Amino acid sequence: MNDIDDCLRSALGAGVDPAGTPWAELDPPLLHERRTSIKWARHGADVLPLFVAEMDFTVAPQVRRAITRAVDNSDLGYVNSPGALPEVFAAFAEDRWGWSPAHQHVHLATDVATGVVEALRVLCPAGGRLVLPVPTYPGFFEMLQELPFEVAQVPLHEPADSQLTALDLTAIEREFAGGARTMILCNPHNPHGVPFTRDELTALAELAATYDVCVLSDEIHAPLTHHDAVFTPFAPLAAAAGALSATVTSASKGWNIAGAKCSVIVAADERANEVLQHLPPEVITRVSLLGLHANIAAFGEAQEWRDRAITQVEANQRLFASLLAEHLPQVQWRPGQAGYLAWLDFRETG
Repeated sequence: MNDIDDCLRSALGAGVDPAGTPWAELDPPLLHERRTSIKWARHGADVLPLFVAEMDFTVAPQVRRAITRAVDNSDLGYVNSPGALPEVFAAFAEDRWGWSPAHQHVHLATDVATGVVEALRVLCPAGGRLVLPVPTYPGFFEMLQELPFEVAQVPLHEPADSQLTALDLTAIEREFAGGARTMILCNPHNPHGVPFTRDELTALAELAATYDVCVLSDEIHAPLTHHDAVFTPFAPLAAAAGALSATVTSASKGWNIAGAKCSVIVAADERANEVLQHLPPEVITRVSLLGLHANIAAFGEAQEWRDRAITQVEANQRLFASLLAEHLPQVQWRPGQAGYLAWLDFRETG
C-alpha cells in the first residue's frame, strides 16, 4: 500500500498521522480533553472547531526533540539573536523554491501577524492608501487597525471556468495610479489556497516598481504547497524589478506550531534590509526562544513530516470533494493547491 492509500485510510479514520500517531488518538472528544489551545478550549465538545486554521497532527519528532532539549537545559530566557534560523530558512527556501535570501536579510518577529504590523511600520511609516486583495484572511483588517492606512479592497479575479483564482492586476494598477503606495500580498492566498503564478507575480512586481509601491508578502502557507503545485516567492521578483518589498513567514502553519511564537521577516534586497534595521529591538526579544528552536528544527530537519502532512491534506481534500459532491452538489468549490482551507460558494443553494 502506498502513501496515498495510507492517507486516504487516515482521512476515513484509520491509519496514522504524519508523526505515526494512531488516528484514533486524534479523535475530537480526546483532543477536547487533552488540549488547551484556543481551537479546542473556546467551545464545548459538541462543536467542531473549524474557526481556526490549524491541523491537529502530533508534532514532528524533530520539533519535539528541539523543544525538549531546550527545556532539559533550562534554556528558557530571552532571545538574543536569530541563531541558526537565517541559514536554515535560506537553505529550505533554496531547496524548495529556488530562493536564496541573504542570511543578513532575515529578521525575527514574534509571529506573522506581528511581523506584518512591524514591517509595515518601518517600511511605510507615512501610511496612506493600502491595497488588499479580497476576500482574504480577516486578521489583516485587525492588524491594520494599528496602522495609519486607508484600506482599498480589490476583489480577486474569479474565473467562470475551473481556472484558479487570480490577482486582478488591472484593478490593482488602477489603485496604484490613484495614489496607493502599499500592498499586502497573501501568497499562497488565504482562504483560496492559490499560489499565484510567476507571470502574475512578475507583473505585480513591475507595477510596484513603476508606481513606487511597497509590497509586503505574507507567505505563511507556502510550506504547505501541494506536491503537484508550484509556489513562487515574491521577494526575488521584487528585487529583480526594483520594488520595495519584504516577506513574512514562519513554520507555524506548515508544522502546526502556531503557539511557539516565532516568525521571520525577510528583506527582498539590501534597500529593504536597510529599512528593516530600524525594527524595534523588542520585536526580537519578544520572540519565544522555544519557538526559535522549533522553527530551526522544522525548517532544517522535519521535511519528511511536512511531506507526509501535505500528502494527508491532499487525501483529505479528495475525500472532502467526494462528500461535497454527494451531499451538497449545488455548493461550488475550486480545490486549492496550498494549505488545507476550503472557500465554498453557497450562492446556488437558494
